[in-house]
Amino acid sequence: MTSAVCPACVAVPHDRIDKIAKAEHSLDLSVPTVHCAGCIGKIERGLKTLDGVVDARVNLSLKRLHVQFSGNESVEDAVLDKLTNLGFEAHLLDDKILNQKPDEVSRGLLIRLGIAGFAAMNVMLLSVSVWAGADGVTRDFLHWISAAIALPTVAYTAQPFFKNAWSALRVHHLNMDVPISLAILMASALSLYEVSQGGEHAYFDAALSLTFFLLAGRYLDHQTRAKARSAAVELTALEVPRAQIMRDGQVQTVAIETLNIGDRVLVRRGARVPVDGIVIKGESELDMSLLTGETMPSAITQGDRVYSGTLNLGAPVEVNVTQIGQGTKLAEIAALVATAEATKTKYTTLADKAAQIYAPLVHLLAFAAFIFWQFYTGDTRFAIGIATAVLIITCPCALGLAVPAVMTAASGRLFRSGVLIRDGAALERLVDIDTVIFDKTGTLTTGEMTVMQAPKDNALNLAAALATYSDHPLSKAVAKLATVHDMPAVSDVVEHPAKGLEAKSGGIRIRLGRAEWIGCEPIEGYVQTWFQIGDQKPVVFLFEDSIKPSCKIAISRLQARGLKIVMLSGDTQSATDRLAQKLDIARAIGGVLPEEKLSIVQSYGKHVLMVGDGLNDTAALAAAHVSMSPALAIDAARAASDFVLIKDDLTLIDDCITLSISAKRRMLENFSIAAGYNLIAVPIALVGLATPLLAALAMSASSICVSLNALRITRGQR
Repeated sequence: MTSAVCPACVAVPHDRIDKIAKAEHSLDLSVPTVHCAGCIGKIERGLKTLDGVVDARVNLSLKRLHVQFSGNESVEDAVLDKLTNLGFEAHLLDDKILNQKPDEVSRGLLIRLGIAGFAAMNVMLLSVSVWAGADGVTRDFLHWISAAIALPTVAYTAQPFFKNAWSALRVHHLNMDVPISLAILMASALSLYEVSQGGEHAYFDAALSLTFFLLAGRYLDHQTRAKARSAAVELTALEVPRAQIMRDGQVQTVAIETLNIGDRVLVRRGARVPVDGIVIKGESELDMSLLTGETMPSAITQGDRVYSGTLNLGAPVEVNVTQIGQGTKLAEIAALVATAEATKTKYTTLADKAAQIYAPLVHLLAFAAFIFWQFYTGDTRFAIGIATAVLIITCPCALGLAVPAVMTAASGRLFRSGVLIRDGAALERLVDIDTVIFDKTGTLTTGEMTVMQAPKDNALNLAAALATYSDHPLSKAVAKLATVHDMPAVSDVVEHPAKGLEAKSGGIRIRLGRAEWIGCEPIEGYVQTWFQIGDQKPVVFLFEDSIKPSCKIAISRLQARGLKIVMLSGDTQSATDRLAQKLDIARAIGGVLPEEKLSIVQSYGKHVLMVGDGLNDTAALAAAHVSMSPALAIDAARAASDFVLIKDDLTLIDDCITLSISAKRRMLENFSIAAGYNLIAVPIALVGLATPLLAALAMSASSICVSLNALRITRGQR
């Protein structure tokens, strides 16, 4: 006899399953520079060599790393050090914050949609016999079975509409869910009354069909509106959850919440600064991209101010805590983002505008029909039937699907082209833009430095040989310039934090580093490093950020549309102007901080498209009328954006605008279809020629027409 085998157990060895089960702790990190399967393999294999690490898994789409480990929390330091040595930027995430709000709404809608569809199919099968001529006891029996299926199904699956309708009525308002709820309730109640009186017609199938189509529209709408968490939550998760505090000459790892102003914390190499403070011991370099967006490190020494979230690239430093919690610069940026996100949600979509007019009109029509037929015939049962038919036939299924169906079709088309839509309403907003504001570093440029001026021959080879001993971005760029395979030998290499490298070659001292350290005057407005052989005159390396290949074409296309182009950067004004001249951008602003980016975006009016990739861009991205970020952007920037460019191709921005124009046209066409259907169907229902069943069939036909029209947007895909 052969035992059944679980495929998952075959794929995962039993010893590894046992190890994972015994893991005592877990760690979540953001690894924004991961971009391929090779990166995943390098990280996972590298971390598994560490003592205590049980398992390591990289999620490429989220750019997240999950590590399970045993032993004390010092393993965290080893993991961060290993990632730095492997060449990957990484920072801790607070998994409690990231996982505190799971999306139960989408799951609930999907469950209700499935139940409503299953029940509707069964009730329709029972109705076939009635339509075929069953009468008497058989007809009544089938009707009661239909009631037993339909009534509990409607009571459960239509709850989203009932709750929203009741919330609106409690504050004396009308929304689209009020006529929806009335139509479902009246169809169910009228059917139950007819069955109890032995009537010929019951409309349980109409109530279930209504519920099914409306749930489909609501689910599609939710998927396009709530695909990802708030950028403010992502920023909050970036707050370092633990810090190394110095007490009585000992270093202790403590939770960030236990720190007080005046405490002394140690920030080791490769770690993020956990608080705002002032350096009281040590010299190093910080990655300040959080605040400036620029990848070039900034030198810090005793007395300099540092900010939460910035990355220590050099030697360990000791920091005196001056701000904690909500007082830090990172918390201020998160607050700006939250405020900006709340402002953007006030945008009124086409569907919302239609609902404001449609809901009261439907109620008036149904009420007028009931009053007229009640006085004209005196038959309350007949008058209620006509009012119910009017509510069903005018039930906004087609209106509810008009926008979500287009959004879903457009999302699919853009995804296949290389764009992910995070906010469906952004397609409507994109049509209105008149200005495009670009962040510079990482958006228009690659963020990697290339040498634009360098010495030649022996000086170049010596500098390249020395540069191989450093992970500094400028050193890496210099090291690539070696013109010989056998570079000159260097010895006694010493790295001076925040200054440069020093070594010997052939007994002669050589130095590569900052102008002030070398002893020469820096060239204003350029990224630079200097090199000196012995007592010879120092020579300079000048650098520039590489422009993305698609950049010029993308900007020229946007300018051809008549859009104003603006470039913002945390870099110097002179460096920003040089790039603007190359790209033919008339307006460029350098030296911009996060709060300044936000105010600049707001100063250009209500129809701005912001394109950025960094933490310093998140507030501006959240506040802009529409926002986009590249796939390699930091988590919080992607969360703040309405569109994410999965492919690193800026020409997709123009494609998005083209599709947004087409999508809005399809939406307006769908509203026209719904309106035309009502113009024909409503008079028929008002004069009593449409039963609730025929009204449900007509409503379903209009919904199908709207869905088919939405699919036209997929034609002509690139």
